[in-house]
Amino acid sequence: MDAATIVKVRRALISVSDKSGLVELARALSDAGVEIVSTGGTAAALVRAGIECTPIEAVTGFPEMMDGRVKTLHPRVHGGLLAVRDDPAHVAAMREHGIEAIDLVCVNLYPFEATVARAGIAEHEAVEQIDIGGPSMVRSAAKNHASVAVVTDPAQYAQVIAELAEHGGATTLGLRRTLAQAAFARTAAYDAAIARWMGANGFGDGAAGEGAAGSGAAGGFPREVALRLELADELRYGENPHQRGAVYADRSATGPSVVRARVLHGKALSYNNLLDAGAALELVQDLAWQARSAAGSPASACAVIKHTNPCGAAVAAGVLESFERAWAGDPLAAFGGIVAFSRTVDAATAEAMAAGERFLEVVIAPGYEPAALATLQARWKNARLLAVGELGEPTGGLTWRSVPGGMLAQDRDVHAIEAAKFTHAAGPAPDTAMLSDAGVLFTVTKHLKSNAVCIGAGGRLFGAGAGQMDRVASCRNAVEKARAALDAMPAGQRAVAASDAFFPFSDGPTLLADAGVRCIVHPGGSKRDQDTFDLCNARGVTCLLTGTRHFRH
Repeated sequence: MDAATIVKVRRALISVSDKSGLVELARALSDAGVEIVSTGGTAAALVRAGIECTPIEAVTGFPEMMDGRVKTLHPRVHGGLLAVRDDPAHVAAMREHGIEAIDLVCVNLYPFEATVARAGIAEHEAVEQIDIGGPSMVRSAAKNHASVAVVTDPAQYAQVIAELAEHGGATTLGLRRTLAQAAFARTAAYDAAIARWMGANGFGDGAAGEGAAGSGAAGGFPREVALRLELADELRYGENPHQRGAVYADRSATGPSVVRARVLHGKALSYNNLLDAGAALELVQDLAWQARSAAGSPASACAVIKHTNPCGAAVAAGVLESFERAWAGDPLAAFGGIVAFSRTVDAATAEAMAAGERFLEVVIAPGYEPAALATLQARWKNARLLAVGELGEPTGGLTWRSVPGGMLAQDRDVHAIEAAKFTHAAGPAPDTAMLSDAGVLFTVTKHLKSNAVCIGAGGRLFGAGAGQMDRVASCRNAVEKARAALDAMPAGQRAVAASDAFFPFSDGPTLLADAGVRCIVHPGGSKRDQDTFDLCNARGVTCLLTGTRHFRH
């Protein structure tokens, strides 16, 4: 180790909001003979632990003032951090003004992000959690990392303590460089969180959206964006083994998430697992929301996903029934798929899932009864069992998608699907059961890749055609997948088909009518809508218009 890169820590400044691990770090410094300078609540915590420290006012000559807004903003603090130790002019200035060097700073910032994440926080409460002195010290120390170690996260304490022990109370340049990069990343994320909150709360010249890190632009989108993404896990590989993969967590995101889910069982999630699990979670949340809006009471929703497309989906009164009906949609495709529930998985449902030759990669649910969890753990050694907590209603905000050279942003598609508001455009008037199925099927088609058409009845999906270059092919695929269920429909039940966008010609609707579909749901808006209406009137098929397109590319 080059001795020139080793810096003996003789004096440290500690000022933390999060006291986790504070005593252990301070004791390691104290045992190494380091003088500890501290502020307010941090100093009080150290004294209670029997660790000697110098109060900040003894260094600055000024008391903490203005409710703690001013305590470390002083030349004897920042001079001690920023001085270049081998610059004679800097050393002379330190000597002239009584400035002592600070070799290590431990600061974690006021909990602004946690504060604004709570409901009902007043503006003045949020503003008071904007740290000024903390980021200033962090940036000063990080700039002078050639001489100063800057610690910004309790997760770093163990590494710092180990290095001090290994090098006789000194830090290495390699560690200081690593800590400096993390420090600037932290202050950048902190400032971005403040700007994002301000944009969402009417500051600036426009209503900046989620992820804002600058003033708003025309249409309510921020002119500049800083997303705070933290590495959650390195994955075995990406979509394919020759691609690297990782998952990052969005600290500003709220609501249920597969990234923040509790993994109760199974091997590590893969890139494709996470993509599919996210699609499954979004669908069951939408289905439960749609069913609750239609019936006025909660219903259990279940979805089976393969390659981000639903191959099975159903709503029912109970969890077991919703699973059995969803699995019946396309059992062949469901093998090796992802299953999501909107309600807690009970023991009976777990037993049904574990029966026979079924194989699942991932199960997602708000939670699991103990007996259900034991059954699923015993059935599959590697299946991932995720608990995401209560789903609630889908939340808005911006979504992001990368393209070469940039990012696309749009509002999250949380448009409410209310079958009661569909327009009856042709054919026989729908009854309550048909309208209910229309709502469920149009919700499912919203989660299929475009061009998308799906067929079902009785609150469940029979089959779907997705990701085709023309809508006729999607109709043909949906009919093929749904054929067995269509042939087995009980007397009196009527199949419903839903399309994510309008039919440009009547050829697709003709295929659906020929297959026995008795209701076609689509957004409308084609110049040839009348051709579809005429077909439906001639064939006795109900045609409902939603007025809203749901492309998903």
